[in-house]
Amino acid sequence: MTRPQSRPLRIGNASGFYGDRFEAVREMLEGGPLDVLTGDYLAELTMLILGRGRLKDPGAGYAATFLRQMEECLGLAAGRGTKIVTNAGGLNPAGLAERLRALAERAGVRVRVAHVEGDDLLPRAEELGFVHPRYGAPLTANAYLGAWGIAECLRDGADIVVTGRVTDASLVAGPAAAHFGWARDDWDALAGATVAGHVLECGAQATGGNYAFFQEIYNVKAPGGPAVPGFPLAEIHSDGSSVITKHEGTGGAVTVETVTAQLLYEIGGPAYAGPDVTTRFDTIELRQEGPDRVAVTGTRGSPPPATTKVCLNHLGGHRNEMTFVLTGLDVHGKADFARAQLEAVLGGDRPAKVEWTMIGAPASDPGTQGEATALLRCAVLDPDPEKVGRAFSGAAVELALAGYPGFTMTSPPGKGSPCGVYAPAFVPNGEIEHVAVLPDGTRRVVEGCGAAAVDETPSPRRPSAPVPGPLVRVPLGRVAGARSGDKGGDANIGVWARTAEQWRWLDGFLTAERLAALLPETRDLPVTRHTLPNLRAVNFVVEGLLQEGVSASTRFDPQGKALGEWLRSRLVDVPEAIL
Repeated sequence: MTRPQSRPLRIGNASGFYGDRFEAVREMLEGGPLDVLTGDYLAELTMLILGRGRLKDPGAGYAATFLRQMEECLGLAAGRGTKIVTNAGGLNPAGLAERLRALAERAGVRVRVAHVEGDDLLPRAEELGFVHPRYGAPLTANAYLGAWGIAECLRDGADIVVTGRVTDASLVAGPAAAHFGWARDDWDALAGATVAGHVLECGAQATGGNYAFFQEIYNVKAPGGPAVPGFPLAEIHSDGSSVITKHEGTGGAVTVETVTAQLLYEIGGPAYAGPDVTTRFDTIELRQEGPDRVAVTGTRGSPPPATTKVCLNHLGGHRNEMTFVLTGLDVHGKADFARAQLEAVLGGDRPAKVEWTMIGAPASDPGTQGEATALLRCAVLDPDPEKVGRAFSGAAVELALAGYPGFTMTSPPGKGSPCGVYAPAFVPNGEIEHVAVLPDGTRRVVEGCGAAAVDETPSPRRPSAPVPGPLVRVPLGRVAGARSGDKGGDANIGVWARTAEQWRWLDGFLTAERLAALLPETRDLPVTRHTLPNLRAVNFVVEGLLQEGVSASTRFDPQGKALGEWLRSRLVDVPEAIL
């Protein structure tokens, strides 16, 4: 068993999603000292992909990329004394752990591998009420476990810990709890580590990736192109506070604003509920401590809720899409013509859902063909694969010589692909058996901790007073950054101001009603606004914008990643004094 430590714990991250930069594991291990290296490979869509893979091969269900990364870097990690903690186990953490042991034996590397299980509730789907009235039994049903199974494995001396579905932040909170010997009710410390985990979980998004003011960080005309941002790491202290940084000499930047942007990513209200702790995001304080060093302090925590969230994926039918290229004059008339022709050909046997989206508009007196072009996209969904296969895509292409002038498409006809429907569920904590499977095979049940109702009461604050002076009409992005993303079928849009005066204006100006006016596609949907004054930010949750989740969404931006940039492009009246 390891003993609690007092020195800071250096935790890095090398993956923010299944498909992230393959070389990042080696880069992080070679870039500087690390106590722990984490990798986040799972998302709602990833669970669907792994579930479909498991249908073909019951021994699959884990992130194969991680195993290939370990083939290259297992000896390097062991030699440097860096522990690995990852959720790459997906739907089969035991299977991945076994393959890692076999890999280590072949490579002659001595490592102790443990795994965490208990998240897979699929065998109990009917008992727990997960059967959908339309889609039937789920393909996957996984509870979001917390940090304590990971901590148990590390305390027993594991060098590698593989999990299935845990909260992303648990990959950091678990090692911190084991390192410092935290108790289950060290709420503030656990909350601080959860914040550090939330910052690290999406990799380079904390170091300048997807950053609203990217031109302040990157020289896009630099010889060889802009440097790819390095991955982040956190120096976590015994009270849960941390410093977010990156290895010296790597690309990108770590600033208060790059960290703020990541803190706003895919969150809801200020009370961020998890299986280990409820973290108050409205208590977080950020301070630039030096170049590429941001201190994160002040975070408060309270007991977690009495229920555990479950990610359900159902097979929801099949989908397809075709895109018409419209060039030159009267593109809207051409779009109407293409739409009317295809709708007529599809007739009464059309797919269950047909959605049309117009993308872009030609420039006036365009100097290139690209400037003269707009796109018309048709996306379709149906339970019957035949309806969205060649019957649909072939019908679109068959209009080529009978359609609008300049008819062309972006792709040839093709068959549809399966799509999944995401839905969250909640079960009492007592229904989950959280198990740490130690390196020697011992199974240790992780007991639940105290739970409480999540307090959504906002922190007391004075409303912002209007900013006086003349107004100037400019894009909102002149004074605010934004980051947006998906939360199942919902989308979140976090918006932050760059200065105290800009925040004073933004807080009063950007209401839920104003958001609906600026983004008309949200107008008929429930929108909830949350304020985070310490971050000079507001966060909006737009319910149902992404329909039934990423895989089933027919939106052009199915994960809501670009909503924030759309909002920043809208013209608004801003006090001249704060520009």
